[in-house]
Amino acid sequence: MGVLARRQLWEVAVDQHGYITLDDAQKLGISQPTVAMLAHRGTLEHLAKGVYRFAHFPTSPAGPYLEAVLWTGQPRACLSHDTALALHELCDINPGRIHVTVPKGRRLRRTGGDLYVVHQQDLDDEQIGWWERVPIVTVGMAIEQCIDSGVPTYLIKQALDTSARRGAVRPGDLDRLNATLQVRND
Repeated sequence: MGVLARRQLWEVAVDQHGYITLDDAQKLGISQPTVAMLAHRGTLEHLAKGVYRFAHFPTSPAGPYLEAVLWTGQPRACLSHDTALALHELCDINPGRIHVTVPKGRRLRRTGGDLYVVHQQDLDDEQIGWWERVPIVTVGMAIEQCIDSGVPTYLIKQALDTSARRGAVRPGDLDRLNATLQVRND
């Protein structure tokens, strides 16, 4: 079972920067003890509750971001706020921690999240997109979140200008975000 399980999990990991979860294993009919055995043998690295990475899988710049999303254990978790502004390359923001949003009311009882800032917000499907196969809020939502969370105005203005130049936000949404920033600054 170990060889077959490893092969099946590897196929999933290829699309997830080398990461797998116990949920992934369960969907394949692979038991938690089998995953634990693969970790004990050094095939998998145990990173957090229910999160593993193939030890010999090539690293990816997107890996730590996917790990942050998987760490939450929430299927609707996504990158957000300062992290989303940086990854969308909208401004010169350089967050010290990875920002992740989970649905409201979801309590996280996990250790090891010192590198993460967890926000709670219910997001619609159209407010979530993808970056390097990692779920992330859209450009407009990232700017809105950062206005609300108090990111410095000069960074928000830079993000608004960049998104306007790229056409990354609809003109009506751009007007609304500029008005929201103006109200915040008054």
